[in-house]
Amino acid sequence: MSFLCGAECVVCLGCSRWAWKRCTYVGSNDSATWPLATPDEFEPVPRICRVILAVYEEDLRNPKFPPSGGYRMNPDWVVKRVTYEQTQGKAPPFLIYVDHDTHEIILAIRGLNLVKESDYKLLLDNKLGMQMFDGGYVHHGLLESAIWLLNEESETLKKLWVDNGSSYKMVFAGHSLGSGVAALLAVVVVNHRNRLGGIQRNLIRAYAVAPARCMSLNLAVKYADVVYSVVLQDDFLPRTATPLEDIFKSIFCLPCLLFAVCMRDTFIPEGRKLRDPRRLYAPGRIYHIVERKFCRCGRFPPEVRTAIPVEGRFEHIVLSSNATSDHAIIWIIREAEKALQLLKESSIETMRTAPKAQKLERLKTLEKEHKDALERAVSLNVPHAVVPEEQPIGDLDSVASQDQGTEASSSRSKSSGEQTSWDEAIEKHYSRNESGELKLQKDIGAPN
Repeated sequence: MSFLCGAECVVCLGCSRWAWKRCTYVGSNDSATWPLATPDEFEPVPRICRVILAVYEEDLRNPKFPPSGGYRMNPDWVVKRVTYEQTQGKAPPFLIYVDHDTHEIILAIRGLNLVKESDYKLLLDNKLGMQMFDGGYVHHGLLESAIWLLNEESETLKKLWVDNGSSYKMVFAGHSLGSGVAALLAVVVVNHRNRLGGIQRNLIRAYAVAPARCMSLNLAVKYADVVYSVVLQDDFLPRTATPLEDIFKSIFCLPCLLFAVCMRDTFIPEGRKLRDPRRLYAPGRIYHIVERKFCRCGRFPPEVRTAIPVEGRFEHIVLSSNATSDHAIIWIIREAEKALQLLKESSIETMRTAPKAQKLERLKTLEKEHKDALERAVSLNVPHAVVPEEQPIGDLDSVASQDQGTEASSSRSKSSGEQTSWDEAIEKHYSRNESGELKLQKDIGAPN
């Protein structure tokens, strides 16, 4: 009898400890050990978010829902605006904007529209392990949308890049649903740079705001020098590996689903998650905006932490009343603006007491972090993880970085004949039906 009582006490204590840890887990725990971002690297984020929000406006000269401070965009620099009617459900609406002040060509994609059936079809077009790409798994519907978008706009983007001296950055950006399309579009462009006039890898950027989990871990780490994810505190979407189609089937009972997923994932060992090649993750380098802490009421001055995590990459659902509100782009813009201002003020204070860190030193740090993440993925036996040839992560604002990018581009051009051409990629991933239309085919070797 005493033995049974003791066993019951142990079980009760164990369950209580688990419940306490689970219920007290807050979003800031995910990035507790990450270093703070610098003002220079985080500076584009609020600006890019405003461009994404501008996709929702019909006329930038007379905006209906401007963010605080306005869009700060020149309406004359909007090259193209594409609506649902023009995309015919193949992709969310988007716009192409050339920012001559920052030397960027931006293709911005809007997020999920809850009243559009085409957006749901895009999300539902996927099954676990359905589509492989570049040695990893990706979301089938989002990849198909990214390839369609590239086929439609490659000539426009190529002309803009060439007409502006072949020196502007090519930026793909999106929120929520659009974030997955933007991230995979950047991955496709990196592998087929000839489609945009031979643009260098270090000029390609993707900003996935409130990102969907759209690629396997090896790809998420491999393209961390190109794709940047922005997560606000407790946002639910980057944290749940539940297929997107299941999430949005249950959109009206989302809290119940998140709680069930939270309970289930608690009992899945970390090693098992890492060994599953079909498990999708938030892409690239992650910038985590933290503004709330445990047992402290209200919002605090936000700080931005950044890393390329391998294990523990936003694997825990946060049981928070802000899990859905932190997904809204208007909140992300507001907090990103505050965080950037605080980073700049902190940088000024640092300059008064110590020499300013050179930008080239920070670029070298980013390169080292990327290399370390790749090596970490290999050491953890992440499926298909490899350490590719070193490629500089450059910035045109740095003369030294320009030199590195030129040398790397010349060395890669020697081996460009070995890369798969666009036509070969089409033949590999597509098949023609009886009417002659191209259809993205499932990878034959993908497990069911």
